[in-house]
Amino acid sequence: MALKKILNSDVENVVEQMLSGYVSAYKRYYKRIGEYNAIRYRGARKDKVALVIGGGSGHEPLFTGYCGAGLADAVASGNICASPNPELIYETAKAVDQGRGVLFVYGNYAGDNLNFDMAEELCAADGIRTAHVRVWDDCASAPKERITDRRGIAGDVFVIKVAGAACDAGLDFDEVLRLTEKARDNINTIGVATSPGTLPGNDKPTFELGDDEIEFGMGLHGEPGIERTKMKPADQLVDRMYAELKAEMGLKSGDEIAVLVNGLGATPLLELNIVYYDLHKHFAADGIKVYDAEVKTYCTCMEMGGFSITILRVDDELKPYLDAPCYSPFYAKGSFSGASAPADIGEEEEEEPEFDENDVEAAPITRSREGVLESLNADDVRNMLIYVADKIIANKPYLTEVDSVIGDGDHGIGMAGGMQKAKRKLLKMEDEKNVYDLFGAAGQAMLMSMGGASGVIFGSLYLAGAKDSEPEEILTGDDLIDMEKKSLRAIQERGKAEVGDKTMVDALSPAVDAMEAARGGSLIEILRAAEEGARTGMENTKNYVAKFGRAKSLMERAIGHQDAGATSVYLIFQGMREFVEGDLR
Repeated sequence: MALKKILNSDVENVVEQMLSGYVSAYKRYYKRIGEYNAIRYRGARKDKVALVIGGGSGHEPLFTGYCGAGLADAVASGNICASPNPELIYETAKAVDQGRGVLFVYGNYAGDNLNFDMAEELCAADGIRTAHVRVWDDCASAPKERITDRRGIAGDVFVIKVAGAACDAGLDFDEVLRLTEKARDNINTIGVATSPGTLPGNDKPTFELGDDEIEFGMGLHGEPGIERTKMKPADQLVDRMYAELKAEMGLKSGDEIAVLVNGLGATPLLELNIVYYDLHKHFAADGIKVYDAEVKTYCTCMEMGGFSITILRVDDELKPYLDAPCYSPFYAKGSFSGASAPADIGEEEEEEPEFDENDVEAAPITRSREGVLESLNADDVRNMLIYVADKIIANKPYLTEVDSVIGDGDHGIGMAGGMQKAKRKLLKMEDEKNVYDLFGAAGQAMLMSMGGASGVIFGSLYLAGAKDSEPEEILTGDDLIDMEKKSLRAIQERGKAEVGDKTMVDALSPAVDAMEAARGGSLIEILRAAEEGARTGMENTKNYVAKFGRAKSLMERAIGHQDAGATSVYLIFQGMREFVEGDLR
């Protein structure tokens, strides 16, 4: 059955259109931050620690629905299932900083970690004090001894609630951080998917399930869970999920808890309330006291079917922050109402989103001469990078297909979008003579537009190698080797990945080794070596268990499937070789 999505034809702008609609509908509460995919709450209290939350879109009402009175001051929104980029996060923090520091709360994903870390570095350079709390409540995604590898899912809601209340109480920075970490460290979540979600722009669901199958421990981005099993009645599903949470948290008679039963997008309230009906029987039988319970859709993956159960162990210190009044159009507690927000916002002109055409047509490519190029002048470099960008854009469906098997299917979308931004930047640089500035500009465009781990990593593939290089008008083979070696070091320092971890490093590292072995040879010999090294490395990822990204929870189930990031590296080097050889496709 064909997927039916209520979208406009320019799906690349789905997040911008979604936020524009949200702000237009609720403009008494929210204001867009510049031209960024970020919003801030108009009625935020003064003289307090600012709370910024964010992550990939497609999980609504998370994150936009948790910005408001007693909640977050601002939200940085990334592309669908991809983290916001560092510039966006930085500008969001600057917009709400009141001089008492900014706390970031977000889910524990590689892309979010990399991009928020870089944003904190930008804030530090401006003298803005920051800290972060990464939510890692998904106890199915990694064992307890690797808790910092766990994903953040619906537990974000309780952490944001406590953090927002602590900020609004006027507590100092260290105390807000301590209480937020305490909430995070007392939360666990487990979920089950009954049907897949779909990402805008993809023509297939994020995964496939049989009519009688469910995925236990499913991730919010469509990541496969820890076990696929047959569909069972609600009470049997709840029995197992409660047993897992009880063992994980060591719950015992007399413990007090707050509970969140969350629909993943397509599960009706009737069914969610049945889940809580079965769950509450366990609490009563075990003598566990339910201090607070909420049943609704809080954190989703588009129209994914299924639900999750979140438990927060509470005590007398956390209770006041959990109870404190809060209000947003999608989440409210206590005495706040819509009337508490400022009513008079004047006749402020609404900000129109900048038109961003979906340019998928290949650009005209020129070369300085016929035949194989022995070196590259600035115009050659610019055209080569545009040619590579077009190649990645054309391979978007292939990269999406590769990523959908063991990831969430967004790699093709992210790479194509980032290359599109790089291409547009390069098309405006016809007069640039410094070859390194061209690589740097392309990398910067990718880094600041893609979001997710790919934005930082693939932006660094161009940017890090060009950084701090002396201006040159000609690029030789040995120059390219030196660039790629610098890029590899920077990527490994930032992402901590090694060969065998099933990442893009598995293709980039052997490509760099092959280039170094060919040092002193012609440019085409160096690029042929790089292409073959990347291809071999890409093929080898089929033999590895993933150590990073959303495929890491699959463990041995990831064996047999190649890594999408490594595939992109191979395509990039292949594109460079084709351009230099004159073998334009």
